[in-house]
Amino acid sequence: MKLRNISIAAMLFFSAIVFGQKSQDKQYVFFLHNKFLEDHSFTDKHPKYGVAEYESILRQLKSENSVVISEKRKANTEPSVYALKITKQIDSLIEKGIAANHITVVGTSQGGYIAQYVSFYEKNSQLKFVIIGATFKEDSLEKDKNFRLYGKILSITEKTDEGHVQMSQEQRFTRSEIKDFKEIELNTGLNHGFLFRTLNDWIAPTKDWIYRK
Repeated sequence: MKLRNISIAAMLFFSAIVFGQKSQDKQYVFFLHNKFLEDHSFTDKHPKYGVAEYESILRQLKSENSVVISEKRKANTEPSVYALKITKQIDSLIEKGIAANHITVVGTSQGGYIAQYVSFYEKNSQLKFVIIGATFKEDSLEKDKNFRLYGKILSITEKTDEGHVQMSQEQRFTRSEIKDFKEIELNTGLNHGFLFRTLNDWIAPTKDWIYRK
């Protein structure tokens, strides 16, 4: 499948699931990419981090027991607004009989902020979230004193990612009542570029979180 057709195929497949087939046994994974891909093509190279390995990441997240739902967002997408779109898609799956604990939202960088908005909007303790490289000191979500997180959350950060803090140190986390939480701090030496790559360092724990009971 060509790169430019991936997002279209993924969203068409999602539509088929919503309006037709469904499986109680499958895991449904929403993958939300970083900000760089909003403004660039799949083959463009970031000046520091290189190509964002979107297609490779999707392949690694996909398995016989999962459906991966993703699309390339438009430039200057507003995270809080786009999160409403994902929320509607999640609600559609749940209405069709898919259990909330069979749905995971995975987001890298800007996608991780969108995932946090989805968590806030849904307020569902059974939904799973993997938030990767999307917790920074005094970031935009920290400015909203009413912002809280919900669901089963795995946070992955990188020690060399300048300005990052672990999620457990964020005010939005401490004011939340998360019952199921884990955080991992990697040390790849790749700065923010760690999430551009299909690294087993973050792919493996992400898949473990998706398939956990």
